[in-house]
Amino acid sequence: MLTSTVCAAVSAAGLGIALVTAYRKRFRAAIRLAAWSLIPVGLVLTGVIDWLTGLVLDPTVWAGFGVLALSALLFLAGRAADRRGGGRKERRAAAGAPGPGRDVVAPAASAPSLGPARRGKPASGDEDFSDIEAILKKHGI
Repeated sequence: MLTSTVCAAVSAAGLGIALVTAYRKRFRAAIRLAAWSLIPVGLVLTGVIDWLTGLVLDPTVWAGFGVLALSALLFLAGRAADRRGGGRKERRAAAGAPGPGRDVVAPAASAPSLGPARRGKPASGDEDFSDIEAILKKHGI
Protein backbone atom coordinates (compact mmCIF):
# COMPACT_ATOMS: atom_id res chain seq x y z
CA MET A 1 0.00 0.00 0.00
CA LEU A 2 2.80 2.39 0.88
CA THR A 3 4.67 1.62 -2.33
CA SER A 4 1.56 2.42 -4.39
CA THR A 5 1.25 5.79 -2.67
CA VAL A 6 4.93 6.60 -3.19
CA CYS A 7 4.75 5.65 -6.86
CA ALA A 8 1.61 7.76 -7.36
CA ALA A 9 3.32 10.74 -5.69
CA VAL A 10 6.41 10.35 -7.87
CA SER A 11 4.25 10.18 -10.98
CA ALA A 12 2.23 13.23 -9.95
CA ALA A 13 5.41 15.22 -9.32
CA GLY A 14 6.81 14.17 -12.68
CA LEU A 15 3.62 15.16 -14.48
CA GLY A 16 3.69 18.52 -12.71
CA ILE A 17 7.24 19.14 -13.88
CA ALA A 18 6.21 18.06 -17.38
CA LEU A 19 3.38 20.63 -17.35
CA VAL A 20 5.77 23.40 -16.28
CA THR A 21 8.18 22.34 -19.03
CA ALA A 22 5.36 22.39 -21.61
CA TYR A 23 4.34 25.86 -20.39
CA ARG A 24 7.89 27.01 -21.21
CA LYS A 25 7.38 25.83 -24.82
CA ARG A 26 9.72 22.85 -24.52
CA PHE A 27 7.23 20.30 -25.76
CA ARG A 28 9.63 17.47 -26.66
CA ALA A 29 11.20 17.55 -23.20
CA ALA A 30 7.73 17.72 -21.63
CA ILE A 31 6.60 14.63 -23.53
CA ARG A 32 9.70 12.71 -22.40
CA LEU A 33 9.15 13.79 -18.78
CA ALA A 34 5.50 12.74 -18.92
CA ALA A 35 6.48 9.35 -20.33
CA TRP A 36 9.05 8.77 -17.59
CA SER A 37 6.70 9.91 -14.86
CA LEU A 38 3.94 7.48 -15.89
CA ILE A 39 6.21 4.43 -15.52
CA PRO A 40 5.86 4.07 -11.69
CA VAL A 41 2.06 4.11 -11.86
CA GLY A 42 2.12 1.58 -14.69
CA LEU A 43 4.36 -0.71 -12.66
CA VAL A 44 1.99 -0.49 -9.69
CA LEU A 45 -1.07 -1.20 -11.83
CA THR A 46 0.52 -4.26 -13.46
CA GLY A 47 1.59 -5.71 -10.10
CA VAL A 48 5.32 -5.57 -10.74
CA ILE A 49 5.95 -3.42 -7.66
CA ASP A 50 4.07 -5.84 -5.39
CA TRP A 51 6.05 -8.74 -6.85
CA LEU A 52 9.36 -6.91 -6.27
CA THR A 53 8.51 -5.98 -2.68
CA GLY A 54 7.42 -9.55 -1.99
CA LEU A 55 10.67 -10.77 -3.50
CA VAL A 56 12.89 -8.44 -1.49
CA LEU A 57 11.17 -8.85 1.87
CA ASP A 58 10.66 -12.64 1.81
CA PRO A 59 13.30 -14.60 3.80
CA THR A 60 12.81 -17.79 1.79
CA VAL A 61 13.74 -15.90 -1.37
CA TRP A 62 16.98 -14.76 0.29
CA ALA A 63 17.67 -18.33 1.40
CA GLY A 64 17.23 -19.41 -2.22
CA PHE A 65 19.71 -16.76 -3.36
CA GLY A 66 22.12 -18.03 -0.71
CA VAL A 67 21.82 -21.60 -1.97
CA LEU A 68 22.41 -20.45 -5.55
CA ALA A 69 25.49 -18.48 -4.45
CA LEU A 70 26.83 -21.53 -2.61
CA SER A 71 26.28 -23.65 -5.71
CA ALA A 72 28.18 -21.14 -7.85
CA LEU A 73 31.07 -21.10 -5.36
CA LEU A 74 31.24 -24.89 -5.40
CA PHE A 75 31.38 -24.90 -9.20
CA LEU A 76 34.21 -22.36 -9.15
CA ALA A 77 36.10 -24.32 -6.49
CA GLY A 78 35.78 -27.48 -8.57
CA ARG A 79 37.16 -25.76 -11.64
CA ALA A 80 40.03 -24.29 -9.64
CA ALA A 81 40.86 -27.73 -8.24
CA ASP A 82 40.90 -29.20 -11.76
CA ARG A 83 43.25 -26.48 -12.96
CA ARG A 84 45.68 -27.04 -10.10
CA GLY A 85 45.99 -30.72 -10.85
CA GLY A 86 43.32 -32.26 -8.69
CA GLY A 87 41.90 -34.21 -11.63
CA ARG A 88 45.15 -35.39 -13.24
CA LYS A 89 44.56 -39.08 -12.62
CA GLU A 90 41.11 -38.94 -14.17
CA ARG A 91 42.40 -36.97 -17.16
CA ARG A 92 45.29 -39.40 -17.71
CA ALA A 93 42.93 -42.35 -17.53
CA ALA A 94 40.55 -40.69 -19.95
CA ALA A 95 43.35 -39.73 -22.32
CA GLY A 96 44.78 -43.25 -22.36
CA ALA A 97 41.52 -45.08 -22.91
CA PRO A 98 40.05 -45.04 -26.41
CA GLY A 99 36.84 -43.08 -26.43
CA PRO A 100 33.80 -43.37 -28.66
CA GLY A 101 35.20 -41.03 -31.33
CA ARG A 102 38.89 -42.05 -31.15
CA ASP A 103 40.70 -44.47 -33.38
CA VAL A 104 43.20 -46.82 -31.85
CA VAL A 105 46.61 -46.02 -33.36
CA ALA A 106 49.78 -48.04 -33.07
CA PRO A 107 52.54 -46.24 -31.13
CA ALA A 108 54.96 -46.37 -34.06
CA ALA A 109 52.47 -44.71 -36.39
CA SER A 110 52.32 -41.52 -34.34
CA ALA A 111 56.03 -40.69 -34.81
CA PRO A 112 56.69 -38.01 -37.45
CA SER A 113 58.45 -39.12 -40.63
CA LEU A 114 60.48 -35.93 -41.05
CA GLY A 115 63.76 -37.47 -40.01
CA PRO A 116 65.85 -36.70 -36.95
CA ALA A 117 65.07 -33.41 -35.26
CA ARG A 118 67.70 -30.68 -35.16
CA ARG A 119 67.93 -29.29 -31.67
CA GLY A 120 69.03 -25.78 -32.57
CA LYS A 121 72.63 -26.81 -33.37
CA PRO A 122 73.73 -27.10 -36.98
CA ALA A 123 75.42 -30.28 -38.21
CA SER A 124 78.61 -28.40 -38.95
CA GLY A 125 79.23 -24.97 -37.48
CA ASP A 126 80.86 -23.37 -40.58
CA GLU A 127 78.07 -24.15 -43.08
CA ASP A 128 75.35 -21.97 -41.56
CA PHE A 129 77.62 -19.00 -40.81
CA SER A 130 79.21 -18.73 -44.26
CA ASP A 131 76.54 -16.36 -45.58
CA ILE A 132 76.83 -14.21 -42.45
CA GLU A 133 80.62 -14.07 -42.85
CA ALA A 134 80.21 -13.03 -46.48
CA ILE A 135 77.92 -10.17 -45.48
CA LEU A 136 80.32 -9.02 -42.80
CA LYS A 137 83.28 -9.13 -45.20
CA LYS A 138 81.26 -7.18 -47.78
CA HIS A 139 80.73 -4.35 -45.27
CA GLY A 140 84.34 -4.46 -44.12
CA ILE A 141 83.70 -5.81 -40.68
